[in-house]
Amino acid sequence: MNNVVEIHDLRVEYRSREFGQRSKLAVDGLNLQVHSGEVFGFLGPNGAGKTTTMNVLLGFVNATSGSASIFGVDVREPIARQRIGYLPELTYYYKFLNAQELLRFYARIFRIPRAERDQRIDTVLKLVELDGARRRLIKTYSKGMQQRVGLAQALINNPDLLILDEPTSGLDPVGRMKVREIIQRLKEQGKTVFFSSHELGEVETVCDRVAILHEGKLKVEGRVSDLLQQYQCNLENVFLNIVGYKPQS
Repeated sequence: MNNVVEIHDLRVEYRSREFGQRSKLAVDGLNLQVHSGEVFGFLGPNGAGKTTTMNVLLGFVNATSGSASIFGVDVREPIARQRIGYLPELTYYYKFLNAQELLRFYARIFRIPRAERDQRIDTVLKLVELDGARRRLIKTYSKGMQQRVGLAQALINNPDLLILDEPTSGLDPVGRMKVREIIQRLKEQGKTVFFSSHELGEVETVCDRVAILHEGKLKVEGRVSDLLQQYQCNLENVFLNIVGYKPQS
């Protein structure tokens, strides 16, 4: 089985800017592999190290030690990111543009030839179910529609790997369902999807495998079905057990 993402002994330490304060260890000895064509859920409470790990993969943050590669290329090499699409948790788009104009802007950034540009825009707008709203200004979009146009821009370069940071954050049940359906379609197309989420019900439904981080350390990793069988409970309760949460009586 081919590995799209490989992380070995990854350690990320942030130095404190305040005199006398200790450095913060965000990721501590992480080892992880993401296989080609799978949907992989990257889970953990706030501050567990999920976004830091993603930022290393995207080249936004340098590792203190260890290594990470994408498609066999060290993430420190810009070429490693040519086959990636990325949706951050907090997105901002020029709201005076419509979806079609926004995607044309990103297509130019990726130097997609003009002959292919319009066809690619048509394809991703249909995938995220915004074809009928392509000429509406983004400022008139609902939160769910803005999230889907974000997915469209992440897909404009036809990437093989999607990295999504909380793609259903703040969405209502219908919006979450639409994003889930899009992720399923991407899997059917052979894409690899690596995403973080706090919506554990969504993760349980759509993911093949998951990893749970806590305080920068990998606590468990495996197929969702295997974890549910091992712990004899749903994924939310698996997560609570792993991070040591005990409900108050």
